[in-house]
Amino acid sequence: MIHCNFNLKSVKQKPHLKERPINLIARWHGRKLAYSTLEKIEPEHFETDPSKRNFQRAKHSHIGYSELNRRLDYLENASKDVFHSFINDNHRIPEPHELKKIFDVKLRFIPEQKRLTFFQFVDQFIKEAEKSGISLENGRKKSKGTIRIYKNTQRRLKEFEQYYGRKIEFETVDLDFYDKWIEFLSEELQLALNSIGRYTKTVRVFMQAATEKNLNTNMVFKSKRFKILGESVYKIYLNEKELTDMFNLDLTNNKKLERVRDLYICTSYTGLRYADIVSIKKENIKGDKFQIKTKKTGEVIMLPIHPRIKSIMKRYTDYPNSLPPGISNVKFNRYIKLVGALIPSLQKTIQVSITRGGKVITETIPKFKAITIHTARRSFISNLYLEGMDSLQISKMTGHRNFKSFMLYIKVTMEENAELLEAHWKKKELTKTEQINEQQ
Repeated sequence: MIHCNFNLKSVKQKPHLKERPINLIARWHGRKLAYSTLEKIEPEHFETDPSKRNFQRAKHSHIGYSELNRRLDYLENASKDVFHSFINDNHRIPEPHELKKIFDVKLRFIPEQKRLTFFQFVDQFIKEAEKSGISLENGRKKSKGTIRIYKNTQRRLKEFEQYYGRKIEFETVDLDFYDKWIEFLSEELQLALNSIGRYTKTVRVFMQAATEKNLNTNMVFKSKRFKILGESVYKIYLNEKELTDMFNLDLTNNKKLERVRDLYICTSYTGLRYADIVSIKKENIKGDKFQIKTKKTGEVIMLPIHPRIKSIMKRYTDYPNSLPPGISNVKFNRYIKLVGALIPSLQKTIQVSITRGGKVITETIPKFKAITIHTARRSFISNLYLEGMDSLQISKMTGHRNFKSFMLYIKVTMEENAELLEAHWKKKELTKTEQINEQQ
């Protein structure tokens, strides 16, 4: 319910003026909007006594009081109609800025600015992100990967619109949209659960950005029912023996695979993201250490150059940074699997489970088929963790700002966890024994 009344605006800056502006004061559910009626009146002609018939209206002493009061009556009734129409259309109460915008159109007849459609806004949003988009999370320019997710989500939304014959606008992104969207991605496209979650999360990004630009008033996307689906998927890393086998693999007759292998080893012993390892310049090499500013988080980190990396660098002295040149992620991930296929220790099978089309699918595959450039960073973190290095210290070396995100990189088996615990107990028992011996 909305309650409307009228009062005279204070004009402290211009006390000499006889007439005072009349404001419409709307109150609802703890919210308030003071809206100018564009009408004015001298205070002595405005009724302020609640017991009088023309309370908050012009007195008979005001010339043209009848016309003014009819105008105020119209504004009060129209305001209530506008308020209830908004609730009926949006299934929620309006915020003050939203009601003011509608009052401008309905009460003052100010032409409504042509609003961008959903897809027009998404196009604009992506172009702005490509040009100079800054992430509010870290204040840095949005990555190519983020832009790619935006574009892929836009493409999926257009496919969804065509498949269901349902036009997507800001107002139609409701719970019915959500249910059909999840069904489309899962049943029709047979996408994995994490992919569905990534696309849905991006829809929420679009809606939130439109809301901040006052283009959207539909808040259903913030509902708990508008869930970001996902699951924890086991991702591999290479242990020290497997890295040693890869390092020792003779690839002198295949320079392409040799460069890919060498780049993988360099990443496995620095823990750098691929974008950072391929961006190392001569000036980033400080004696026996790498010092770089990470692209994603802007963290400045220093890492010792591992002996195996030093050995690799001897093969690339023709390059300014003495490191193997980078290639595209897609090609790298394809070639590193060819390298892995040549290593006997990576022929062992692993089980990979993923939810696709609403069903849990478990596959048994050779371990080398699961290798990507990202497993190198994961290998660096997991191997140091297994060697007993403090997790916080490792996260400083990898440039993680979020410790929760860092912990997702630690991938150890149940057996390895058991061995860690056993080693911890043995170390504790040994320390206790040494203390007893010292006391004796």
